[in-house]
Amino acid sequence: MKYKNLEELKRKKALLKKEVAEMEDLITFDNTKESLSALTNGFTDQYLREEVDESGETKVVLKKEEIVRQLSSEVKDQIFSRNAVMGFANTAMKGGAVEEALKLGTVALVTNYARKNMRSTSWKKKAIGLTLIYVAPFALRFIRKKLEAYQKNKSVSSMEQLI
Repeated sequence: MKYKNLEELKRKKALLKKEVAEMEDLITFDNTKESLSALTNGFTDQYLREEVDESGETKVVLKKEEIVRQLSSEVKDQIFSRNAVMGFANTAMKGGAVEEALKLGTVALVTNYARKNMRSTSWKKKAIGLTLIYVAPFALRFIRKKLEAYQKNKSVSSMEQLI
């Protein structure tokens, strides 16, 4: 990229610095809810909210009422359908209720572990925390893709056996 003058280069540099600072703010968990939202592509937004505790610290908590509401609406829909027990099991598996619970649990565990390591005084634990923050999303996506490919191959081989 060629720049016409020094001012244009300085403006571009300032924009890049600002962009990097915004990314660092997201990844360093200054705002945990926003960071989780960025890491999970918005999946956790509907299940989390920020609260201020007695000491004045802002913390992220689960919206239990939202989870219960979602589960109860799913159960209600299935009770009124034919063959309720099989329908509920199939919908839970197809609708991703189990998958969503696993995703949310994994995100919570990794996040808490990374946050604890980042607050440690040991540089080794801080390095582990940073590694988790940067590597965990890629590793989880890679594992999910491999599991989906495995499931697809398994389905195809089952269909071939049926035919």
